[in-house]
Amino acid sequence: MRLIVGLGNPGQKYKGTRHNVGFCCIDELARRWQVELSRRMFHGIGWTGVMRGERVLLLKPGTYMNLSGQSVGEAASFHKVAPSDLLVIVDDMALPTGRLRVRAKGSAGGHNGLSNIIERLGHEDFARVRIGIDQVRGERMVGHVLSPFTEEEDRIMEPAIRRAADAVECWLADGIDTAMNRYNRSEEQAGGSQEAR
Repeated sequence: MRLIVGLGNPGQKYKGTRHNVGFCCIDELARRWQVELSRRMFHGIGWTGVMRGERVLLLKPGTYMNLSGQSVGEAASFHKVAPSDLLVIVDDMALPTGRLRVRAKGSAGGHNGLSNIIERLGHEDFARVRIGIDQVRGERMVGHVLSPFTEEEDRIMEPAIRRAADAVECWLADGIDTAMNRYNRSEEQAGGSQEAR
């Protein structure tokens, strides 16, 4: 079983906020695969099926960001998911808006959702796709991650979400090394946006 998790906060209040880009990427994958994440499971909503010859679980935890590990840990334990078969999609304030960073493993980097997952699993040896939401400092940090994108940022994020979904599909089909090599380059290095290719 390949477990693909997008992090975010549930509820209409948080829809479209910077912290919910992981949810947005899962929604994009569900749209592409023509599946519906309507089944309640593992303290969240998800879909299980076969995609590209692999058994896949798409999951959006409903535990709120800081307790994401509860949902992910239960899903990973139930399906006996190997560390190499888990991928988490998450926002990243250390990256410019819309920039992607694919990693095979690593620390939480100050992200509370990743930190809780690492604590629950007892390791950090799982892949992640980080999506940049830009950085602010000090007391504005919480307000920043829980606020919606500006109109200008939306124009950057829409193709970025599609590109993040491309990276997830690449991981699923070709593995983490290929995904890192292909999607850790800037769009300029990669030859432009999806629409230009």
